[in-house]
Amino acid sequence: MAARHSVRIGVYGTGSWANRTHIPNLIRIDGAEIVAVCDIDAAAVESTAAAFDIPSSYRDGHDMLAAEDLDILYSVVPAFARTDVEAVAAEKGIHLFSEKPQALTMAVARRIDEAVHKASVLSTVCFRERYRPIFQEARRLLENEEVVHVRFMSPSGLPLPSPPDDAADNWHHRMDKAGGRAFDWGVHAVDYSRFMTGLDVVKAQAFYHDPDRYITPLSSSFNFCLSNGATATLSFVSAGPSTPPNTPWFTIFYEGGYVAVFKYGRIEQNGEIVYEAEEFDPWFEQDRIFIEAVRSGDGSGILNDYRDGLLSLAPVLAGWESARRHGECIDVAAFLEA
Repeated sequence: MAARHSVRIGVYGTGSWANRTHIPNLIRIDGAEIVAVCDIDAAAVESTAAAFDIPSSYRDGHDMLAAEDLDILYSVVPAFARTDVEAVAAEKGIHLFSEKPQALTMAVARRIDEAVHKASVLSTVCFRERYRPIFQEARRLLENEEVVHVRFMSPSGLPLPSPPDDAADNWHHRMDKAGGRAFDWGVHAVDYSRFMTGLDVVKAQAFYHDPDRYITPLSSSFNFCLSNGATATLSFVSAGPSTPPNTPWFTIFYEGGYVAVFKYGRIEQNGEIVYEAEEFDPWFEQDRIFIEAVRSGDGSGILNDYRDGLLSLAPVLAGWESARRHGECIDVAAFLEA
């Protein structure tokens, strides 16, 4: 397929991420033209269209797909709002950029994946840190090691008391829609663990500590078995008053040593600093690479597609289901297909 001069983009969802990252990024990229935006919130979509001089706005994703000649759909709606808009876009031959988490259920995510796969359109899920050099360096350091355990720790301050005055209409405060930090950042943690180690999650178990007096859980712990038999834990703790000093996000233990990734700053291997990061914008890099892939017809620079993204979503949804079942261990492959 010959390179196109420009690609026509529709942005589905005009919340903070669209306004703060994707739309400003796309405006900076040669060959990217945002022709339409869509959001159920009339004020939000009109404000975004006006702020970025976007010619068309819609309240319904299907209406936008029917009216516009799009090359790419940027789906930036929350997971609970995903239905079949992305699948219909793929069926029309529109390439798909999906924010994460991709859906609240595997059934919805599989429907989208099947459409993407059948239509052979380019796709990606916004696991942007794959493009950040610090995670690529951690992957390089681990590529010849036998991983035995992955530990991810995310501490934060106490959540708001329940119910706060502003919580009634805020979906972020609802476990059935937002899932707490363990859902939003859990899929990130699984994906970057997979990316750094080359291993997938085969079994999942999780527990939540969720007192009624707070709007979101105080803690959650995910326990995973990985495809080589190794183990992994993801811990999300909201206790406060601040993050313990010198706590790495990821510690990956292998036979004979460990690699520790301290957020976006540095990597230590066996107690010695082996990498210090420079400033880098992974959101822009991922957006740039996806636009160029669609323009050129060459998707080789894309570091994950929608199908691969399911392997990062499924363990977290399986863990969420495990917690509902009081810690039952769940086979991830079976859960993915259920």
